[in-house]
Amino acid sequence: MKPRISVITLGVDDLERSLKFYQDGLGLPTEGIVGQEFEYGAVAFFDLQSGVKLAIWNRKNIAHDTSINQTPKSPTEFTIGHNVGSKEEVDMVMEQAKKAGAFITVPAHDTFWEGYSGYFQDPDGHLWEVVWNPAWEFTE
Repeated sequence: MKPRISVITLGVDDLERSLKFYQDGLGLPTEGIVGQEFEYGAVAFFDLQSGVKLAIWNRKNIAHDTSINQTPKSPTEFTIGHNVGSKEEVDMVMEQAKKAGAFITVPAHDTFWEGYSGYFQDPDGHLWEVVWNPAWEFTE
């Protein structure tokens, strides 16, 4: 398998609320909700970097599409790491998320591995880590 992850889909309970959080609150670019003409199709896609997209889709629709029973949410199943270029940028993104309605689970802080990070939860409880790692360089 070649590493070609192109879409990360988050199950949400309220598509409109999540759209507002990611589009208006965090400023992620999107064309809004598409696929509403299909019974289980309403979804929103957000452009990330290098062709990667974030999707939000109703949890009940994911359960239907995958033929799996919908289960209770668990925010500790995975985290989404948002790497930035400085400690100041971590602080800025954490504040932006808070203003958008995110719940800060761990305020930004110096880490044991000499980085700087904090965690927040989106309106559906998904965990995001905003992190600056001095050992990682990336280009925009």
